Amino acid sequence: MEKTVAAYHGCLRQGCLRHADIAPDIAPDSATGPGLKPAADLATAATPAQPLPRKSSVLVERTRARYEAVHALRAQGKSITAIVAELRLARGTVRRFVRASNVEELVAAPRAGRPSVLDNYKPYLHERWNAGVTNASVLYREIVEQGYRGRRVTVAAYLAPFRKLGSAPPVAAIVPKVRHVVSWMLRHPDNLDDEQQLHLKQARASCPELDATAAHVSAFAAMLTGRHGERLESWMAAVEADNLPHLQRFVTGLRRDHAAVLNGLTLAYSSGAVEGNATASK
Repeated sequence: MEKTVAAYHGCLRQGCLRHADIAPDIAPDSATGPGLKPAADLATAATPAQPLPRKSSVLVERTRARYEAVHALRAQGKSITAIVAELRLARGTVRRFVRASNVEELVAAPRAGRPSVLDNYKPYLHERWNAGVTNASVLYREIVEQGYRGRRVTVAAYLAPFRKLGSAPPVAAIVPKVRHVVSWMLRHPDNLDDEQQLHLKQARASCPELDATAAHVSAFAAMLTGRHGERLESWMAAVEADNLPHLQRFVTGLRRDHAAVLNGLTLAYSSGAVEGNATASK
């Protein structure tokens, strides 16, 4: 689930930008006008304004380079064993690169939804900028008083695109983090409060793949808790029909242990007591 949501986390970001395009808090005369950029452009500028930490950037570039090298050798007909020897990478790493449908699938996991020290202060920065306070040093001091522990240069880098555009940006839309989206999908709707249900609804509306993922998860949960093993085959076929590589690998694992999985989804018996005694003995 985490890998799937991370792979399509970009959909959520774009969805937030669409909401920002019609944000009611933006005064029409400040959002557009002669020589000014529309709200959508400003929201787009807000998204990448804060650079990735250097360590993350290096990791992404290294991942891209390795992906290209692995697939170049694979295109030459070389086996995984030969690629491991030539690139001096772990076999598991090479297999992961070979199985990835694209490089974004690999770099999305470490990047998507990663918290920033500035996240909690972005709405305030946008509000103050809209009010005419555009001095980075002043804004830095104000959020320090609120508990910000980051550097001034981080604040300045985040605000720089707005200054170049020559207009106040809209209030930043907050993109839900991967772990939050996963949590909402894995819990029963009755266990989500109104705000969480709304966020999940918006996430599903932002991305067809995430909508399909949530539907598959709900169907699997109903099959599991209701012991409807007769639905297993149709559920696996539905997953395989969608473009969801990580869930499809989960299905591959289910097929390898099909008989045991089918029994587990059908019969009332459980090995939980045995496993508990084994754990206690250890």
